[in-house]
Amino acid sequence: MPSPFSLPLHALRLAGRCALPLILWFSVGELLRWGLLYAATEVQHGSFRQPRLILAYVLLTVIILVSMTVITGMFLSLRRALMETRARRADGQPDEQFWYSLNRVAPAFAVIYMAWSLFYEDAADFQQMDLFHNLDDNFYTPILNNVANGTNEEVTYGLGLVSLDWRVSLAAMAVTFGLRLLFGRMVERGTGRYSGIAAAFAEFSFVFCALNALYNIALARSEWAEHRAVVDGTKSFWEQAKQSVPGWEAFWNWFGEVWPHITEALAVPLTWLAVAILVFGGSVDDTRRALRGTKLERGVDRLEKSHTITQSAVDRVAGGFIERWVPVVNAFRITIKGGAALFGLMCLLYTGIHVGADYLERAVRTLVGSDVPFMWLYAGYPVTFVKELLVTVLTYSVLAAAFDIAATRARLQGEDITA
Repeated sequence: MPSPFSLPLHALRLAGRCALPLILWFSVGELLRWGLLYAATEVQHGSFRQPRLILAYVLLTVIILVSMTVITGMFLSLRRALMETRARRADGQPDEQFWYSLNRVAPAFAVIYMAWSLFYEDAADFQQMDLFHNLDDNFYTPILNNVANGTNEEVTYGLGLVSLDWRVSLAAMAVTFGLRLLFGRMVERGTGRYSGIAAAFAEFSFVFCALNALYNIALARSEWAEHRAVVDGTKSFWEQAKQSVPGWEAFWNWFGEVWPHITEALAVPLTWLAVAILVFGGSVDDTRRALRGTKLERGVDRLEKSHTITQSAVDRVAGGFIERWVPVVNAFRITIKGGAALFGLMCLLYTGIHVGADYLERAVRTLVGSDVPFMWLYAGYPVTFVKELLVTVLTYSVLAAAFDIAATRARLQGEDITA
C-alpha cells in the first residue's frame, strides 16, 4: 500500500515519465494562446467597433477553450502513468479517447472555472497584451490627431473588456443563454459528439457578456444605486457595527488579510485537484456525494422530494455556493481517503512550488541584472515561460500523484473512489 509520504517522489516519478508530452502540450498551448491574444487585441480596434468587440469576446472564449484543452491533455498524459490506470486496464477497462474525455470534462470544467473566477488570469493577459501592444496606435496617435486636427477620434486603448454596449451585451446574452440551454440538454441526454465542448463555449460566452452588461449598467446607475434603501441601510449598519461592537473592525481587517491565504493554500489546490479528478474519470459535482455520511444528507433527500418550485428557489439562492464548494468538498473527501497526511502534504507542495518559483524567478532576474534599458521587456518572456512550465508540470504531477495514492489505497481497501 503506497504511503502518503511517498507523494513527492511519486510526483517526480510521474513528471519524469511524462516530461515530453507535458512540455509539448504546454508549449503548443502557450503558442496558441499568444496568437489568439494578439489577434483579439488587434481585431477590437478600428471602425465598426461593436462587431469587432463581439469578435474579440469570441476569441477570448476560444482562448479559455484552448486552456481547457491543454489542461485536459496534460492530465491525460499523466493518467497513462498512474497505478490506478494500470489497475483499471487489468480489470478490462479500456483507455478513454482524448476527444471523448474533453467532451465529458468540458461542462463541469466550465462550472468550476467560472465559480472560482479562474478566467481573471485570461482577462488580465488580454488586457496586458492590449496595453503593451497598442500604446502608440490607440492612445498617443488619436490624442495627438485630436489636438492637431481638432477631431474627436475615440481613444480605445485598454477598454476592450468594458466597451461592448450594454444593449449588445444583453442581446448576446440572450443568444448564448439559448445555446447554453440547447447544448446543456444535449449533454444531459448524451447526444451530440461535441455537445459538452459546445456547452462550455456557450457558458463562457454567456458569463462574459453578462459581466460586461452588468458593469456598464452599474456604471450608468451607480449614483442611483447608492441612494437605494437597501444599499444605504447596509452602509449604515456596517458603520454602526464598527462603532458599537468592540473589535468589529479589527476582526474583519484581520479576516480580510488571512482569508486570501487560506483559499490560496487550501481551497485552490483542491479546486485544481477536482479538475484533475474529472479528467481521471471521477465525479466532483455531486452534492449528495459531498454530504454523504453527514446530517446534511437528509436535507438533500428532503429537497429532492420537495416541489420543483422549491428546488428551483434553492438552486437560485445557493447555486453559486454549491458550484463553488461542492467540487472542493468532493476533492477533499477523495484525498482524505489517502490519509490526512496526504491532504496536508499535497497542499504544502502545491503552495511551496508556487512560492518557491516566484523567489527563484526573482533570484534569476537579480543575478542577470538589467544594465540595458527595458531589457526585461523582451528578456523576461523566456524566463517567465520556463518558470510557468516548471510550475505547471510539477503542480499537475503533484495533483496526479495525490489522486493516484488516494485511489490506490482506496482500491486496496475494496473501494472505488472514482465511481
